[in-house]
Amino acid sequence: MTRFLLDTSTISAVVWKVPDPGVLARLTEHGGECATCAPVWHELQFGVRRLPRGKHRTALEGFLEEVVRATLPIFPYDERAAEWHGEERARLERSGRKPPFVDGQIAAIAVTCGIPLVTANPADFKSFKGLVVENWVGGR
Repeated sequence: MTRFLLDTSTISAVVWKVPDPGVLARLTEHGGECATCAPVWHELQFGVRRLPRGKHRTALEGFLEEVVRATLPIFPYDERAAEWHGEERARLERSGRKPPFVDGQIAAIAVTCGIPLVTANPADFKSFKGLVVENWVGGR
């Protein structure tokens, strides 16, 4: 059963120069209950492909394929998520806030799947109604 949706920042914390111990501990505890989503997969792929070819890029490409894709379901941005996102984006715009489009997509997937979003950047997602956010970085 999937209980957590991992954001780009949480997945990235695993491959920091010094991997975050809080994220590693929670993944050890809940790894089989985690998923990510297509917009996060895009962000990860884009980030790696912007790097120059070399050992670091090759290692990150291996991590994405052998760890992320092999162990985490990747949820789609489907019509339910798009509908929620459209409604929420309009609400936020009326109140003068315009969060990044991709953050809205990620939030929409978490909300429509009924699971918390795990991110190292909770402030980026605080405006979304109905979204439960957790931060595993540093054991928080």
